[in-house]
Amino acid sequence: MDRLIPQSLFYGLNQFTLVLIVAVATAVLVKAADLLVEGAAGIAFRMGMSKVIVGATIVSLGTTTPETAVSVMAAWEGNAGLALGNAVGSIVADTGLIFGLGCIITTLPADRFVLMRQGWIKIATGFLLAALCYGSWLIKGDAAELGRWVGILLLALLAAYLYVSVKWSRKHPHGEPFVTAVTEDATVEDAVTAVVRDEELRSRPLKLLAVMAICGLVLIILSSRILIGSVTQLAVDWGISQAVIAGTIVAIGTSLPELVVGMTAIFRGHKELLVGNVIGADILNVLFVIGASAAAMPLPIIEPLAKLPEIFLVIHIPAMIAMMLLFLVYIFVAARRGSFARWFGWPLVGLYVLYVVLLLVFGETA
Repeated sequence: MDRLIPQSLFYGLNQFTLVLIVAVATAVLVKAADLLVEGAAGIAFRMGMSKVIVGATIVSLGTTTPETAVSVMAAWEGNAGLALGNAVGSIVADTGLIFGLGCIITTLPADRFVLMRQGWIKIATGFLLAALCYGSWLIKGDAAELGRWVGILLLALLAAYLYVSVKWSRKHPHGEPFVTAVTEDATVEDAVTAVVRDEELRSRPLKLLAVMAICGLVLIILSSRILIGSVTQLAVDWGISQAVIAGTIVAIGTSLPELVVGMTAIFRGHKELLVGNVIGADILNVLFVIGASAAAMPLPIIEPLAKLPEIFLVIHIPAMIAMMLLFLVYIFVAARRGSFARWFGWPLVGLYVLYVVLLLVFGETA
């Protein structure tokens, strides 16, 4: 999005104007997320698909498409290395920050059918990326890269993933019941409210729901970029170092759409969308974002100008693998108990904080 809404647009604006932009962009972002979540949940109802699968396909495709476009443009313009760091940084943020916070805030549902399928694909794509990167490094050393053949392979796997997801959605049309269970953090009133909301969504025309979802997605993308741009400029004006800005504001900003959609899904009673969006976005960050970028231009793995040239191999990839291993354990436990325990979130958030601290120490961005 930096190429669609450049950071230079925010230069020279006074702090009052920047604060006003932050307030307006935040309000638009919240409303846009509400539109997307309600539209996506309604589409799930009207098309007979489970919300978790809608989150893993439709919603995650929407939230990762702009990142894919920007990464491909960056690759064509000679900044191919950015695609790897941004994609893996997004995976770490999705699992560690967004899913971790979701677990802490509420009891997230665990759809065994989806976890044993899309969940395993999430794990497999992460380890496939790690194997490709380390394999190239062992063979080529400092000249390691993900070539165009890797991009074509990942895009072919993307097509296969979308195909089998459609087939799985037909076998698992409704997922868990459209009623909020009365759990440790959900009352009977919550369940009644969820039933009423679901009935309202069922009564809306499919075209209206699609327009809601598309408008919400577009507004999320635009308002997220404007919000991050204005906050970044405020941080610069306040004398905050570039390393801190890069390791916090910019790093979180790459996953801001997923974060806002996930939190909105929780508060609107569609927790399955958060689970599905995190799983789907992580799969697409590998198959779609990296796949399309590598197909456009080979992606270098070693950054010679970085303080730690092998930072991608010693921080980014290990952090992603740690998240994947922890998520794998959670899948086995949650599939048996029917939900993700709230304490599951603390180790994930802790790992994410450690990841950001390490990036700050070496002055790199996610």
